[in-house]
Amino acid sequence: MDLTFPDPSHAELAAAYLQLTVTLGLVGLCVALQRRYRKPYFGAWAVAWALFGLRLAAIVSFLHTGSPGWLYWHQVTTGWTALAVLWAALVFSRGAQWRPVFLLALLFPPVWSYAAIYRMENFLLAAGPAVLFLSVATAWTAWAFFRYDREVDSPAARALTVVLLLWAIHHLDYPFLRARGAWNPWGYYLDLIFELGLGVGILFLVQEDLDQGLRTLTSLSAELQRRGIDGETVPEAVLRRALGLRGVHGSALYLASEGQGSFTHGAGVCALWPFEKPPEVAWRAVARVRTSGAPEVIKGREHTRERAPWAHPYTAALPILRGSDVAGALVVVGEARDPFTALDTPFLLAFGQQVGAALLNADLYQSLEERTAELERLQSRMVRQHEEERNRLSRELHDETAQVLAAVNMQLGLLREKGDASIAGALDRARGLVSEGIRSIRSVTRNLRPTALDDLGLLPALRALARDFGEGQDAMAVSFAAELGLPRVPVDAELALFRTLQEALSNAARHGRCSRVDVVLAHADGHVVLDVRDDGVGFPVDDPKGMNRARGGLAGIRERIGAVGGDLTLENLPEGGAHVRVSVPACASEGADTGGGQG
Repeated sequence: MDLTFPDPSHAELAAAYLQLTVTLGLVGLCVALQRRYRKPYFGAWAVAWALFGLRLAAIVSFLHTGSPGWLYWHQVTTGWTALAVLWAALVFSRGAQWRPVFLLALLFPPVWSYAAIYRMENFLLAAGPAVLFLSVATAWTAWAFFRYDREVDSPAARALTVVLLLWAIHHLDYPFLRARGAWNPWGYYLDLIFELGLGVGILFLVQEDLDQGLRTLTSLSAELQRRGIDGETVPEAVLRRALGLRGVHGSALYLASEGQGSFTHGAGVCALWPFEKPPEVAWRAVARVRTSGAPEVIKGREHTRERAPWAHPYTAALPILRGSDVAGALVVVGEARDPFTALDTPFLLAFGQQVGAALLNADLYQSLEERTAELERLQSRMVRQHEEERNRLSRELHDETAQVLAAVNMQLGLLREKGDASIAGALDRARGLVSEGIRSIRSVTRNLRPTALDDLGLLPALRALARDFGEGQDAMAVSFAAELGLPRVPVDAELALFRTLQEALSNAARHGRCSRVDVVLAHADGHVVLDVRDDGVGFPVDDPKGMNRARGGLAGIRERIGAVGGDLTLENLPEGGAHVRVSVPACASEGADTGGGQG
């Protein structure tokens, strides 16, 4: 082989040194990224650029010395550089792992370069296979990024595909132009452009991956704070957002227990995992997470014994932490590569702690809701039992005590007629006291159980209650108005409305120092609303909502209204006076109480 080479010009050396400087800068950048993120593909890129730098150092040495040994190592490192770039692309896009068979590819550059430089005389025959090998390796790298773009829709990968395809075509001109000095020194500059394009594309690819991962995880964090959206539970929000990560086709939530634990939720291709047996690789991933407490990835279909259609190139598991304990794992499967690759471990662990805290909060919130519902049922039962006891006491006083006193009164009347005139005055006073006791008992029985509510219904009972207070000794004018066609309310709600008006009027008479009370009964949005306003002094200034009065009658009102699913509002009016508003749900039937009107 003719090894004659033109004397190196200063321009060619300057171009080579410039390219070597840029290459070393890319090596330093990838090493810094590797130290920062501890990701394997950064190390692969650093090795690729380091080999590229050795290739340039070899050609510079050849230009200075003209020694065939340096040309040999230039050819060898050129082939290794192409393989290293291809390997780095596969590690990034597919999570590729080393196999011994790859050694055969590494042996081709030194073997063929030796034969081409030291044994062959025909330049095209010697250079052709090496150039073809270099071009095919570069085109294969372009294909790896093309597939990655198809799987995850990456603009950076699309740009890298174009750069690498052009570089692969450019390699083919070596036997005809660059080796004969036709591209000197412009071939170096063109290679430098491709090298910079590849380096910038890699940075944009990683940045794109980081932005997408952080955007997805931070969006999920916001939803976790809101316990999901549109009625979603926290697990559903977690899995929906996990499906938004690049290349993810399925996600599942595993929760640990004292035994093996189980998959409780699934989405995408993992939707049936909670109901059917998940693949073995999923169990291995969560087992590793429970042991290590760190994110784990099982790569490649060859790492699973299953040969099912749902086997995927990777299964990634992210630990869900509660304090320092692993409470579960978020498992994702996909076609491109694991979506956690570009995110550093401390961030992922912090996110796992947030998911764990959100799940714990969701459990606590559910327990609180169940406890609240139980307390509401207990409160309703207590109010009902309280009312039943009042009803029982009312019947006993009316049917027994009042009847006994009436009989005593009759006996006293008979004694008055048959007895001595000297005790007639005493008997009359005794009869007066008994009659007063009977009236007092009847008043107590009316307060214990409003007979008008049982006999006449809600509206007449409320109207009678308002009239009794208006005609009482407190000289307080009470007006009552009700809309026509009011919907019916349950029996318990009727009693709650009656007790509310009774308590509101009693408070106005005892504490309000008012001259007028306006009562309105209306309906709105499927609820019956009782509105009571007076012109008195209102609630105390330091207690405008009547909270400090919860120890008295208002406490019972709150319990009654809460027990029937209603709302109670206590406030002071801007113009002065107290305002009590009660809203209770109406019955589902369309029956209406037509006893409304002005009273």
